[in-house]
Amino acid sequence: MLDFFTIFSKGGIVLWCFQGAGVTESFTGPVNALIRSVILQERSGNNSYTHEALSLKYKLDNEFELVFVVGFQKILTLTYVDKLINDVQLHFRDRYKNELDKKVSLKLLNSNFEFENDFTMLLREAEDSNKARGPVSMRSFTESQKSQKTVKSMIETKGGDRSKEQGSKKNKNAKKEAEPEKVDPGKNASASQKPVENGNQGLTPEEVIQKKREEFFRKRMGGNVEKPRSGKSPKPQKPKEKQRRVWDMGGSSPKALDYSDPNSPDIPIESARDEMQLNSMKGDLLSVDYESSEEEEGVEEEEEEEEEQPERMKVADTKRVPKKGVGFGGMFGMLKGLVGAKSLSREDMEPVLDKMRDHLIAKNVAAEISIQLCDSVAKKLEGKVMGTFTTVASTVKQALQESLVQILQPKRRVDILRDVLEARSQRRPFIVTFCGVNGVGKSTNLAKISFWLIENGFTVLIAACDTFRAGAVEQLRTHQRRLNSLHPPEQHGGRPVVQLYEKGYGKDAAGIAMEAIAYARNQAFDVVLVDTAGRMQDNAPLMTALAKLIAVNMPDLVLFVGEALVGNEAVDQLVKFNQALADHSMSDKPRLIDGIVLTKFDTIDDKVGAAISMTYITGQPIVFVGTGQTYNDLRSLNARAVVSALMKA
Repeated sequence: MLDFFTIFSKGGIVLWCFQGAGVTESFTGPVNALIRSVILQERSGNNSYTHEALSLKYKLDNEFELVFVVGFQKILTLTYVDKLINDVQLHFRDRYKNELDKKVSLKLLNSNFEFENDFTMLLREAEDSNKARGPVSMRSFTESQKSQKTVKSMIETKGGDRSKEQGSKKNKNAKKEAEPEKVDPGKNASASQKPVENGNQGLTPEEVIQKKREEFFRKRMGGNVEKPRSGKSPKPQKPKEKQRRVWDMGGSSPKALDYSDPNSPDIPIESARDEMQLNSMKGDLLSVDYESSEEEEGVEEEEEEEEEQPERMKVADTKRVPKKGVGFGGMFGMLKGLVGAKSLSREDMEPVLDKMRDHLIAKNVAAEISIQLCDSVAKKLEGKVMGTFTTVASTVKQALQESLVQILQPKRRVDILRDVLEARSQRRPFIVTFCGVNGVGKSTNLAKISFWLIENGFTVLIAACDTFRAGAVEQLRTHQRRLNSLHPPEQHGGRPVVQLYEKGYGKDAAGIAMEAIAYARNQAFDVVLVDTAGRMQDNAPLMTALAKLIAVNMPDLVLFVGEALVGNEAVDQLVKFNQALADHSMSDKPRLIDGIVLTKFDTIDDKVGAAISMTYITGQPIVFVGTGQTYNDLRSLNARAVVSALMKA
């Protein structure tokens, strides 16, 4: 039934493997895919993985740095696989503990792990235990409680329940009434002296005199104090008005910004670069940076230590030993705890993981992704021996940081400048398609990327395929005019570096993109940037149109534009966009999203969780990060800077 079972170290040394009878195909392909897509990408929260026709289940042994993998056909339902993989792990660890403790690659290679007989025995036991349980037979109708019920019995049951409820309420009230009788007589006497708080009943004569005296003094002394209440209340102070913001490029008066008058002069295009104060963007983009001071890190460490102190004290209280056996045991036990001889368990990590999960959700990471990340970290650390003088919180935090950095670092590097040069050598344009939901900034960031490409000496053709939104073509035309003013045609042999290909509104977007690509090929443009209409992921007709545009024109790069403000919605957007592209594709290997453009990154402070959610869902890199409104506000992602912002308290 099993295709294969293999045990290998995290260093890549295969210690033992089993291949099922009649299986001729090598299992290296599925195992390598599991390592690349799951283990190296820190996605081990779920212990199963599907590769083509095979279903793989795996288990990590962090103490000895081992991986146990079993593979079988995914059409089969083998319920004993989980038990088998757990039994094999325990048996293999116990039998070869001395060899595995060495953790030296050469000694592992020279060691002979004869495990065939033990594995056969464990496999037979797992299969027999599954057969022993057998399928549960369905009850017949006569055996069920429903067959005993009638309409009359149901009505009587309802009334009976009500009477029972009423009876139970009466019993409760009776108990409450009976309770005061059990109270001590001394307490009862003291309580009966003051049955009424606002009257004089039950008060002693001395208390009544004291109460009246207090009321008399309150009226005489507090008359002046209470006077303002009856008169006019003092006028509240006016709150400080918001200071008027003065923009650097706004001019001295608002009238200078009013261009509605037909007699007013147009914007001077010649001085556009001076007005916008744009810097050169030649070469690779600058990375997003996040400055975290050492003082903040020190404060965070102190807070962690303060949080851990009560936990340590609780553990110490629960694990106290009798005074008789204190001696050297307590001293050596304390030293053993300090030098880190304890292996981590799920129970030890659970409080820290709960805090980390809440922290990630607060930083805008999708809730589902936060749970999967914490489960992955728990599986990565479970059974691992803690380092010297380290705490559980610091160990979990460090593992989570490493996992987040690994997720944000792409499996492949998207180097657009290199790819454009390669396409130019093949005498064809490099095609980039932008897609996303409404209002995320597709057209604005398309213009930024155009400016970056122009700065690096490439010519750009913008295809206006948003034929739905009013003003979309005019917006791109404005960007084209501004970009050509920043790079005048006179500096490029009389040829404009940016051109707009548009056919108006209400036309087929896929046809316009095809015509624009053919025009770019004839006119020797280096890059074609295809702007598409914004669409919600639930709009089936528009998603079908987008899938058609991508399937017909086969762009070199499909970029999903998403805003950094989004939280749980990021998961739904990316999953449904990818699903729509896969469902409506005409090839066996459909084109999905190749990269992400993260916009409005300057508006979120340290709530950078959307970057984690989007990268985790797609497994694709964040190619560009939008950090403002000018053409210069385009950056590349710095994984460590984003993670430091994410982990900031």
